[in-house]
Amino acid sequence: MSVPTSTYRLQFRSSITFDKAIGLIPHLKDLGISHLYASPIFTAARGSAHGYDVIDANEIDPAIGGREGFERLVVALRRAGLGLIIDIVPNHMAASFENAWWRDVLRRGRHSPHARHFDIDWNEKLTLPQLGKPLDEVLAARELQLAYDQTEHLVMLAYFDKHYPLSDASSRHILAQTDGDDEKLRAFSQNTTGMKQLLAEQHWRLLYWQDATVHLNYRRFFDVGGLAGIRVEDPQVFDDVHRLTIELVRSGKVQGLRIDHIDGLADPKAYLTRLRQAVGAETFIVVEKILGSNETLPSDWPVSGTTGYEFISAMAHLFIAGDGLRKIDMAYVAAGGKQADFHASLREAKLLIIRRSFAGEIRRLIQLALAICPELGLDDISSALEELLIAFPVYRIYGCRRPLEARDEEILAGASAQIQPSLQPIPALGMILRILRGEIGGADAFEFRTRFQQLSGPIMAKAVEDTLFYRYNRLIAANEVGGDPSQTPGGVPMFHRMMVDRTRLQRYGLSATSTHDTKRGEDARGRLYAVSECPDVWIEGIGRWRELNMAFRRNLSDGLAPEPNVEWMLYQALAGIWPDDLEHSRTEELQTRFVAYVEKAIREAKLRTDWVARNTNYEEAVLGYAAALVSPDNHGFVTDFDKTMRLFAELGYLNSLSQTLIKLTAPGIPDIYQGCEGLDFSLVDPDNRRIVDYSSLGEPGTGDTSSNARQAASRKRHIIRTVLRYRNERPQLFLEGLYQPLDVIGRRQDNLVAFARRYGDQTAITIAPRLLGDYAASGMDKGGADFWQDTAVLIPPRLGGPTRDLLTGKFVDAGDIAASSILTDYPLSVVVSVS
Repeated sequence: MSVPTSTYRLQFRSSITFDKAIGLIPHLKDLGISHLYASPIFTAARGSAHGYDVIDANEIDPAIGGREGFERLVVALRRAGLGLIIDIVPNHMAASFENAWWRDVLRRGRHSPHARHFDIDWNEKLTLPQLGKPLDEVLAARELQLAYDQTEHLVMLAYFDKHYPLSDASSRHILAQTDGDDEKLRAFSQNTTGMKQLLAEQHWRLLYWQDATVHLNYRRFFDVGGLAGIRVEDPQVFDDVHRLTIELVRSGKVQGLRIDHIDGLADPKAYLTRLRQAVGAETFIVVEKILGSNETLPSDWPVSGTTGYEFISAMAHLFIAGDGLRKIDMAYVAAGGKQADFHASLREAKLLIIRRSFAGEIRRLIQLALAICPELGLDDISSALEELLIAFPVYRIYGCRRPLEARDEEILAGASAQIQPSLQPIPALGMILRILRGEIGGADAFEFRTRFQQLSGPIMAKAVEDTLFYRYNRLIAANEVGGDPSQTPGGVPMFHRMMVDRTRLQRYGLSATSTHDTKRGEDARGRLYAVSECPDVWIEGIGRWRELNMAFRRNLSDGLAPEPNVEWMLYQALAGIWPDDLEHSRTEELQTRFVAYVEKAIREAKLRTDWVARNTNYEEAVLGYAAALVSPDNHGFVTDFDKTMRLFAELGYLNSLSQTLIKLTAPGIPDIYQGCEGLDFSLVDPDNRRIVDYSSLGEPGTGDTSSNARQAASRKRHIIRTVLRYRNERPQLFLEGLYQPLDVIGRRQDNLVAFARRYGDQTAITIAPRLLGDYAASGMDKGGADFWQDTAVLIPPRLGGPTRDLLTGKFVDAGDIAASSILTDYPLSVVVSVS
């Protein structure tokens, strides 16, 4: 297998085309990148900002250069010695008129050759929840118009910018009456009775968008009605969806695949087995899969690993101070109210999402359960389903046509045990568990089993990542994709255990610290880890800031705005993006980004406003407060906040550098998100998908020009370039090498993490600082020998021999490594054997 030594993720579209990517190849080569890692390149809906709304999986998108541009990119990469990994989307396509398959389904219904491509329940008409208000109101307002499509010779129904083809029979009928004349079509459109009858004759049914959660009859990507699930478990559908992908791999133009949302598929193992057979054993494959605490990737999946969210969780264990977190927790309990109870808040969020966002999917499961066991009560089935989904600790289990694996049996048994006391008298729970274990046969049981497994993941994602993580604001650095903010940080021992497991289970998995889906950039997160290092400074600061900004809070009919829990979030989010050099920063840009983030955050929290039902008064109050925080006119607060941030910024830079070095040398393949070779203080999407100014990567991403920021950015790039080039020269050391935790002794032993990678006579020893909050607060020089005193990294005899510091070039004495000697001139080190 061709395994990358590193990857660089580029978000195509927006400002990135194939030709612009070609222009970046010298930069990637200089960094030491081995593989370009591309976001979806297949034709997506017009104006798509991300490419996951594919409309044609067998065409390369003309919007980014088309097939010709792609071929130019392949040639340029090959000349530079770089490989290519592409992101493919087997779970869903855009439910759009632009999608020829979807358009044909609208036109011909279940008789379309593509009717089985999409995961549609054909027991009823295809539901389209795209109306801005109920249908009767739309008809009364004459907002539906008929139009003749001369290209396809059929009549379309237009609703603003959306178009729906009529059935062939309806088109012939309308054309017979109007001859396709525009005036006659407009006149027919004004006839409410005639239009209502016409709509009743179609293969589809238009719905008010707010009715989607109850009446939708096709599987979506999470709760996005514009993305329809596809049935790649069907061999013909698989072939139709992957034709071009397989061609690109077999022709040698693509060396690796990233599989988007693998948990959305009916049978991930069967899909991956078929894909592996199609693309061959040499193709590098990773899957987007969120692993829960103590969860591992199924060992029988023919893939190299995941896209690396679990690596971020390992960083949280290493850089969040347990003692500091406990202090923060005590202060947060007073501010967070009932949201400070993580497990109660988790239950509340899951129940909300189950009942509001996925009511239709739950209804289908209930129908199937009643068909399997008619004597059970509807309410009993509904309660059992809800409680089981709430208790589920991971995204999903796996087992369609096969018995559950032992790990899945344990997950199911654990979830069941958690809810048994309250539901013991309800026989529906036992029946559901028997179905999920495969003990009940038949078509209905198979469908129930499959749909339950496809549903538990979206519920987890929407309830945790997109709801709870905006409600539970104790330390938002821990609120990251794949993370568990309720966990107690395990420190260095936990980190070492995770890396030993990583070596054994997915040494070829990607190691990510920023992605297009993370809640904040890696350097913003590194700075917020520092809040736990100096909790007293932070807690006292929040008290002052709330007092200074009291005048900006508003008393509304439903309470204070913003409430203390939201304020707790606001100050952390602002800290993560606060510029070092406020005087020379782009204040307007900072304010725009921050306010946009706050709007998204309070809507995602779904407490006093949300995307479905906006509370305008509340939003105006909170956004006004947020804008005031970054206003130059708010001089007292801005001055105080800026002064306090200097400590956290300094600590954050140290965390960022340590995090970068660890990612580059720990088990796994380092993945660098676009622009993160500089400082990444981005917020959640769309902020983290902004255009990267590669001409100014010498400066921090916020436009900050302070000396500390410049030095940190320069050091980060130096670490990346130096280590990646070394990895390229010795790939087996990092891909195959043993991971060995190293002991640290001395007064500052808790302030270092050290490990060795060893392969044959090759050795690389990583030494990185952590948790320097107390020392930084004292104003001492963190690089000085006085601080490290007697602290040393113990080097086993078998790792001995001539060595040098890869980052500084200095030779290092054999034997144990004194921190005061290695970290005086540079804040971290990777010591390598001299051949």
